[in-house]
Amino acid sequence: MHTTSVSYSFGQERGQWNGASEEQLLAAIDRQRLPVHVAIIMDGNGRWATRRSLPRVEGHRAGVGALRETVEVCGQLGIRYLTVYAFSTENWERPEQEVGFLMELLMTVIEQELPRLCEHGVGLRVIGDMGRLPAQVRERLTEALKTVPAEEKLTLCVALNYGGRAEITRAARLLAHDVMLGKVRLEDIDEAAFASYLYTAGLPDPDLVIRTGGEHRISNFLLWQLAYAELWITPVYWPDFRRVHLYEAILDYQRRQRRFGRI
Repeated sequence: MHTTSVSYSFGQERGQWNGASEEQLLAAIDRQRLPVHVAIIMDGNGRWATRRSLPRVEGHRAGVGALRETVEVCGQLGIRYLTVYAFSTENWERPEQEVGFLMELLMTVIEQELPRLCEHGVGLRVIGDMGRLPAQVRERLTEALKTVPAEEKLTLCVALNYGGRAEITRAARLLAHDVMLGKVRLEDIDEAAFASYLYTAGLPDPDLVIRTGGEHRISNFLLWQLAYAELWITPVYWPDFRRVHLYEAILDYQRRQRRFGRI
């Protein structure tokens, strides 16, 4: 049986890397064994704001800085794919004002960050059901996705109105439809065939999943794709997540033996 390892980082205390400087952490990373695909559950924005007696939306605003730095560091290290959980299918249940703010923030971030992303070789991809997003957001995303860097060094995959169960259900429906039309034979259906109907078709599965905010669950995120991903959980709230935490996550990942169910 495969057992998933969970590692902990303790924010300012820095866990097992206590005392190491940012430069020492970076120097310790083996550039030959980097995770190809890092996925992040960006959790803790609301709690970050509440602890500071601020409106929850201020936590989301502060989280943009953490995302900007994380994208920058992934590009510098040479990580090829970064997927971030930005808005889940369950997030619609949040207060209407908060949801509206998140949609406005999304459009603002796209406007401000897209030129910088393109300049630094970061390509944008969106996974999830865009149909429920407000028309303005859909239109802006559609335009943004047409902007392609001359040389794509990092693919930033943003999960919007995304849910793992919904993704799998959608894939099953699409596959069944193609079977009915005679495009796919039952005997040809295997894991690879099914995966080609997922939102993430063409992307490698995540090697490393980081969850901020300290919760011990994957919250309906990439249920198919995380089968053998390594988990790294930190109590640090997303707005406080910085490059040192990413370095620590990568170093912990590199200490593990990935057996994929084998000896």
